[in-house]
Amino acid sequence: MSEEDEQWNDCNRAFLQAFMARSTLTLEEAKPLLAAIQTAYERKETLVEDITEADLNSHIAAANTRISPFDLEIRSTFHQTTRKRVYALVNSTSDPIIQLATVHTADEISFLKRVLDAMFETYNTSRHEIMAITSMQAVRLAKPSDNDRRETQDGAQGGAGQGLKMFEAEKMLKTVVDEGWFEKSKRGYYSLSPRALIELRGWLIETYNDVDEDDEDDDERMPRIKQCAACKEIVTMVSVLPYVNTLENDLAIKESNSKDAGDDFDGGLNDQDMDDALDASDASTALE
Repeated sequence: MSEEDEQWNDCNRAFLQAFMARSTLTLEEAKPLLAAIQTAYERKETLVEDITEADLNSHIAAANTRISPFDLEIRSTFHQTTRKRVYALVNSTSDPIIQLATVHTADEISFLKRVLDAMFETYNTSRHEIMAITSMQAVRLAKPSDNDRRETQDGAQGGAGQGLKMFEAEKMLKTVVDEGWFEKSKRGYYSLSPRALIELRGWLIETYNDVDEDDEDDDERMPRIKQCAACKEIVTMVSVLPYVNTLENDLAIKESNSKDAGDDFDGGLNDQDMDDALDASDASTALE
């Protein structure tokens, strides 16, 4: 028996099975899980507070070694509102849209694509970078538009289908929330979950960041999928209140400098600057 086989025991198997049943885990969720598994495996009580992040990382590393030949991997990212690290089991090679097609109908997949288009194109503009959609906006996409039907009929994929009924669209939204692909905020906005951002990362960038530099429309030239400059993770929500405070601080500094110089101060935040900042603030808090 190899050293790798010796390190892979029933404790690791139970953890991987539990992870596959959940698809996502946080450290807080993993602690009681690992404590229960180790208590059963070692036949002595392991307290929840005895489980550390290093224990979780050790089990994840062992699991990744075993599931890698099946094109599966446990990856992690930070939740954008709670700032907790979220671990997700993802397929590392196949098209995630194809994965969804294994459990959903063609009309349901078409509906989800229309919802994503609305999230990252229709309602994601240079003035309102929301990258989310309300229940009302989503349900309106239950059936394909005439333009959608014409485009698919002209292409190689055939017709666009009949679409969904409104109650079917509502049920589909609930389903993708339950499956961990979408999250629904207290204000009723649907956005991509950490799991979806991890697994759809490459597809989202390839699909929505095909920027035409020659296009005169600012919205068309704007990269739809934003990435953190430091960690390169996809960013779909930010706090813009510091930006508003910065504008106000700049205003105070300019006013002070003008008074010191004996000049009349007539600068400041114009209505457009403040409207843009507050609009962005509204978009950010909508996802909380």
